[in-house]
Amino acid sequence: MVYKLPVGSSHKPFIVAEMSGNHNQSLERALDIVDRAADAGVDAMKLQTYTADTLTIESNKADFMIRDKKSLWKGEDLYSLYKKAYTPWEWHKTIFERCKKLGILGFSTPFDETAVDFLETFDVPCYKVASFESNHLPLIKKIAKTGKPMIISTGVSTRIQLKEAVETARSNGCKQLILLKCTSTYPADPKDSNLVTIPHMKQLFGCDVGLSDHTQGIGVAVASVALGACLIEKHMTIHRADGGVDSAFSLEPEEMKQLVHETSTAWLSLGKVTYMPTKSEQSGMKFRRSIYAVRDMKKGDVLSRDTIRVIRPGYGLAPKYFEQVLGKHVRTNISRGTPLSFKYLKK
Repeated sequence: MVYKLPVGSSHKPFIVAEMSGNHNQSLERALDIVDRAADAGVDAMKLQTYTADTLTIESNKADFMIRDKKSLWKGEDLYSLYKKAYTPWEWHKTIFERCKKLGILGFSTPFDETAVDFLETFDVPCYKVASFESNHLPLIKKIAKTGKPMIISTGVSTRIQLKEAVETARSNGCKQLILLKCTSTYPADPKDSNLVTIPHMKQLFGCDVGLSDHTQGIGVAVASVALGACLIEKHMTIHRADGGVDSAFSLEPEEMKQLVHETSTAWLSLGKVTYMPTKSEQSGMKFRRSIYAVRDMKKGDVLSRDTIRVIRPGYGLAPKYFEQVLGKHVRTNISRGTPLSFKYLKK
């Protein structure tokens, strides 16, 4: 039986904590991150499955150096960075078992076909394709053939490239596809998030859409829920001060807990299109204005601006009738503080 991720408009946002390299090459720390994530209320913990050799080659040529002055990893070569950041494959079993014990999903991002074969030995429930791998159609084909749900991040992709990825996934057996709006800078600037793309992407590709968020804090993630984000992925660490390849844009446990709470609250607030008072508002209707007698009146007296006013509470005639009833005669005695009603007026 193939697992189906509980995502969509009828479900609260599915929260994925991304460990990445924040374990700092300590299995004990990796398991602590899992424990803290589960305690924060996340739905899943995601790893990354690669080695430096499955991603690149060892070289000091310019092409293999990170030269972006704004990059967290400026000056490093790709091979050394990936060797430092990778999650040892022999840890996967222990980490997935801890996830299962704590009642959260454990899955991963494979970066090549051998990683998919490896992850299949654990019967992972789903797969994630990283933004920079979204053009790796052979990898997407390999994942799709497992028949399991696939999550694809869309950072740095054009619409045509996404179309190719989506078509490859679907034509090779993927039944549940989720795209993630993503800005592939680390950390990302909120102004580059372009969250309004989420509903457009959902309509364009006919699938659920979430957010892979590399901004600092939780504001962007919470805002994405209002635009239909069904799954939110955020990096997590124990303490940013401990350092690590992704620590600068990762959430600490209490922040992750806040993310879980606030995104759920945002989702609950969406509700449905309605222009009627809600059930909870009914008791507050008395605080609306209506027409009341503000002086004692005897039978035959004429209503005037001196004898009636539009005031709170709201048990009398609606304010829209005020001009209409001025000049009318009352058919009975009325005491000050009586809500006006047509039954008191002569026809």
